Amino acid sequence: MAHAVVIPGGAFGPAAGLLLYAGTVAGRRGASVHWHWWSRPPVDPIEAWISDEISPLLAAAPLLIGKSLGSNAAGLAADHRLPAVWLTPLLTDEFVVDGLSRATAPCLLIGGASDPSWDSARAARLSPHVLEIPAANHGLQVPGPVSDSIAVLARVVAAIDDFLADIGWP
Repeated sequence: MAHAVVIPGGAFGPAAGLLLYAGTVAGRRGASVHWHWWSRPPVDPIEAWISDEISPLLAAAPLLIGKSLGSNAAGLAADHRLPAVWLTPLLTDEFVVDGLSRATAPCLLIGGASDPSWDSARAARLSPHVLEIPAANHGLQVPGPVSDSIAVLARVVAAIDDFLADIGWP
């Protein structure tokens, strides 16, 4: 059976908002989904902290799905040759960018053009699989009616499903 690990950001757990639906996409494709909760707040060095939190979950060679802070696991994905979906990855953080640049398995990068942690040019260099949402912030919400942000969520879910189909996962 295929496995997916959902890695939260810093503000919400793995079963909120974007991550809830991203993990559900993997589940509907037949995967067992592990919803990871941080056992403790992030500490320096981030490399050791993220390894302590996520490495024990990699034995089943899963798909990784991470939001923001969770994108610090990009190096682990690269080391284990795991496909990944990174929602609002920290593309201004060299540790994250280094992990993404070493990836040999495909990864989908999804970010908002108004997110200070997003870098459009860098995303395009790091992966051929990129979805950029114009005017979206770090939560992938856009200005205007809430229904516009819900439409963004639908685009994100469709992009994840298309990406997983394109790479033949699971």
